[in-house]
Amino acid sequence: MKAIVVGAGIAGLVAARQLGLAGWDVEVLEKSQAPRPDGYMMDFFGPGVEASERIGLYPRLAEAAYHIQSADYVDTEGRTTCSIDYLRFSKLAGGKVLSLLRPDIEAAALAALADVPAGRVRVRYGARVVKARTDGDGVHVLVEDGLRQETGADVLIGADGIHSGVRAGVFGPERDYLRPLGMRAAAFIVTEPALNARFRGRFILTDTLNRMAGLYGIRQDEVAAFLVYRDAVSPGKEAATARQRLRSEFAGLGDAVERLLDLCPGHPYDDTVAQVVMPRWHTERTVLVGDACGAVSLLAGQGGSLAIAGAALLGDILGPVTRTRGIGGALARFEQQWRPVVEVAQKSGRRTAATFLPRNNTQRLLRRWVIRATRLPGVDQLVAHQILRSIAK
Repeated sequence: MKAIVVGAGIAGLVAARQLGLAGWDVEVLEKSQAPRPDGYMMDFFGPGVEASERIGLYPRLAEAAYHIQSADYVDTEGRTTCSIDYLRFSKLAGGKVLSLLRPDIEAAALAALADVPAGRVRVRYGARVVKARTDGDGVHVLVEDGLRQETGADVLIGADGIHSGVRAGVFGPERDYLRPLGMRAAAFIVTEPALNARFRGRFILTDTLNRMAGLYGIRQDEVAAFLVYRDAVSPGKEAATARQRLRSEFAGLGDAVERLLDLCPGHPYDDTVAQVVMPRWHTERTVLVGDACGAVSLLAGQGGSLAIAGAALLGDILGPVTRTRGIGGALARFEQQWRPVVEVAQKSGRRTAATFLPRNNTQRLLRRWVIRATRLPGVDQLVAHQILRSIAK
């Protein structure tokens, strides 16, 4: 049995590994020339922890994790207005909360392909899918990687993210499924030893209206930036490039943010914050996984966790299939089991979107009071319980 996986992100690599371990031949096609370095820090807990432990990926993730002590909201002068104790929350969650950069999760998943017998999984970077079609013999994909060539398989797995080309080609245009949440998010990494030393071990968030800049020190004197702002461009702030737009939107948030903006690369990651909502994730030979079918948005805080858990489940269900006539049923079972988990996380993301960026001082003060209250004995346990329960349903 052979699978073609489009997208060498978290979900695609985990799905490829699990199918390879099950004896499938897998070809992973990724349009980028190499693993992408951009991405933001995420809290990794919930379904992804159990799945990564089960499939043997958790030790690699734990090794790549950062030890964040707190998330501190600061004003434009750098003074802390409120903070979240990460260590305390991790203990309340059973000690299984990891702080990971998205590129590091992908790197761990890529390294884990070494567990698969040689030759079972092949990853091709710089390979863009031009067209996919299905017939009685299976799926056929036209690939552009300097030359145009067609490759075939028994099943096609679209793991190519929120702007999935497989989804557009098989299920219809993006506008039918993308649900923007009214914000944009940007992320980039710069080398800045002074800021790295100043903020190492802390996640700094600006306590500001309609926009928020986050930064944290990472390895090798680097600082990672995470910027969220309202999707509508402010009057008079139109810009020709993402870098210019970010410099305009985030001006005046303090010296640390100004320094990051000075070092911002020419083409940072900058995309809409959105969810993908679809009535169906599969056909008889094609299935979507990860953000391609169920993006929950970064506001839900579970994208990486769900990508691993969903891909692992797909491998569990599809891996044992040895005849092509069993593929359709396996893909249907995957969707039936996984869709309820994704829908709960999407609902959580939509609730968070309503309050994530305060529009006025009243909303900002309310957020401060809520965060401060979580440090009170008893209240912290209640909040942790509610978060964990919401992702376990």
